[in-house]
Amino acid sequence: MGSGELWSPGAVARMLAISPTTLRTWDRRYGLGPSSRQEGKHRRYSPEDVARLRRMLALTGQGVAPAAAAAMALGDAPTAPPDEPERAEGASAAERRGFARAAERLDLPLMVELAGQLVRRHGVVRAWETALAPYLVSLGERTAAREDGVEVEHLATASILRALHAVPAPPENGRLPALLACAPEEQHSLPLDALAAALAERGCAARNLGARVPPEALLGAAALLSPAVVVLWAHAPRYAEAAPAERLAERGHSVVVGGPGWGAPPPGIRVMRSLSEAVTTVLELNRF
Repeated sequence: MGSGELWSPGAVARMLAISPTTLRTWDRRYGLGPSSRQEGKHRRYSPEDVARLRRMLALTGQGVAPAAAAAMALGDAPTAPPDEPERAEGASAAERRGFARAAERLDLPLMVELAGQLVRRHGVVRAWETALAPYLVSLGERTAAREDGVEVEHLATASILRALHAVPAPPENGRLPALLACAPEEQHSLPLDALAAALAERGCAARNLGARVPPEALLGAAALLSPAVVVLWAHAPRYAEAAPAERLAERGHSVVVGGPGWGAPPPGIRVMRSLSEAVTTVLELNRF
């Protein structure tokens, strides 16, 4: 593809494996639309436009709320919703820089300390959406481009995981509120760890089966534990297609799916587009 090549909305939707409806919504709501117009033709997406959309997908795939992800993709500061005034601003630039610098030095003890401070100071959702997930996305992009930095990514993930696991787990008090699992072959389980920690902050217990859960194993666990909600995560369509979401729903389970791998779900299955939305959905289904 040449640097000056332009694409139609349909071509971009196919390229990014998202629906044309999602593309139009992001254009209308967030301004992530095509910036070029050819004489006598419709507007076309430039390489820069597509790069912004890829970053939007990466951020939402890590659980960042769409509005905040769009602001980051456009280079603006994310806007916080008004329902958490004491934590509305999220992580500061200094906090984000401090964690990034510790990661570059491979200073795991400091990374664990700083990630823990972010979680304690801002709460899991704000720490994740305004600092931790955006850093991981940026690091992943850099690693893919330079073919190095994997060691930084692994230690950053480990430090974040330790900070999330430090959130005390609440008692289940009867029926398990939420069972979390990755789709078969899905290895990116950190968003589910963030969800479990965010639910724990709200007094909602969850059990996380982690990465690459075979369909029959998940169905068996759901039958045994009878959770109020089953949450499935997939960051790519090929993983989502192998997940037993419909089979779980047919067996009477409330099913919520998350990650950019999901398109339009079958009837009765809800989609979560961000960590904050996932927390709200699980709590709502549990009547917390």
